[in-house]
Amino acid sequence: MKENTKSFDIDAIPGERWFPKETTFEEDMTTYWGDWGVSSEVEKLRAVLMRRPGKEVENFNATEYRFSDVPIDVELMRKQHDAVADIYREHGVKVYYVEEQREDRPNAVFCRDLTFMTPEGAIITRPGMAARRGEERYIAKALADIGVPIVRTINGDGMFEGANAMWVDRHTCVISTGSRCNRSGFEQVKYELERMGVTEILHMQQPYSNIHIDGLMNAVSNDMVMVHASQVPYDVLDVLKKKGYKILEAPSTTEVREGFGCNFVALEPGLVLMPEGNPRCQELLEKNGAKVLTVDISEIIKGRGALHCITAFLKRG
Repeated sequence: MKENTKSFDIDAIPGERWFPKETTFEEDMTTYWGDWGVSSEVEKLRAVLMRRPGKEVENFNATEYRFSDVPIDVELMRKQHDAVADIYREHGVKVYYVEEQREDRPNAVFCRDLTFMTPEGAIITRPGMAARRGEERYIAKALADIGVPIVRTINGDGMFEGANAMWVDRHTCVISTGSRCNRSGFEQVKYELERMGVTEILHMQQPYSNIHIDGLMNAVSNDMVMVHASQVPYDVLDVLKKKGYKILEAPSTTEVREGFGCNFVALEPGLVLMPEGNPRCQELLEKNGAKVLTVDISEIIKGRGALHCITAFLKRG
C-alpha cells in the first residue's frame, strides 16, 4: 500500500535588504561631523582652535616650564593673543577656544603641539615634556564639544606633538623625530596617514637644538618654503625641490631663534602672518612675491613659541 506523503512549501528567509553607504569618512565629514579637515599648511585657513591664556599663566616657575626668565605681562599676553584671533577673524577664519585647562600648564597656549589635523579628523598627541603631559585631555574635550572627529590618540610609549608634522600636499607629509616625537609616535601617525591615502612620509631627524619642524621650516605657498638652512636635512629639501618648491633660506639665525621668523601662519597661499620684529625674513618673503602681515606677540614668545605654535588648524581649503 502506497504511503500518503505531504510536502510543505517553506518561505525562504529574506535577505538583509539594507545596504551600506559606500562612502569614505572624508566624504561624509561635512554631512555628519562638520566642515573640518586639513591636508595642507597653506590653503585658505577656515577654522582654528586656540587657548586664550588663563589662570595657568598667572603664577608659575618659568624655569620648570621652559619660559623666558623675563616675567610675563599677563594682561598684555592676553591682548596680544586676542589681536591674533582678531586678525584671523578679519580673514574669514572661525576661531574656537579650549575653554578648560589645567591651572598648572602655562604651555597650554601652544595648541598646535596638542593636536594634528588630518583629512579625517584630529590626532590627539602625547607631549614629550612632563610639564605638558595632561594638556591633551582638554584639547580632546574641546574638539569633541565642537564636533571634530578624533581618529587617534597617541598611546603606549609613543610621543608625538603636532608641530612634529607638516603637510606638503594631500599625499605627502613630513614627520620629525627627536625629543618630542619618538619612533613609536612616528609609526602611529604614519599608520593613520597611510590609511588615509598619504603615499609619501618624509622622515626628518630633528636637531638636538630644536624640538619642532615649525621652528625650522614653514610653507609660504604651494611652491615656496622658508627654512633655517643649517638645521633642515638635505633629503627633506631635496624632495621639496623635486616637487617644484622654491627654497628660501632665512637670512638671520637671530631672527629664526629669537624672533621666530620661520614660525608664521599662512592665511592662504602667499599671504602670511608673521611675528613682528623679523625685518630680514620679512624682506626675503616680500622680495619673492609673498604678502606679509605682522603682529606683536612679544609676551607669547616668552614661552618659547610663536604664531604657528598657538594655532591648531581645523580646516583649510
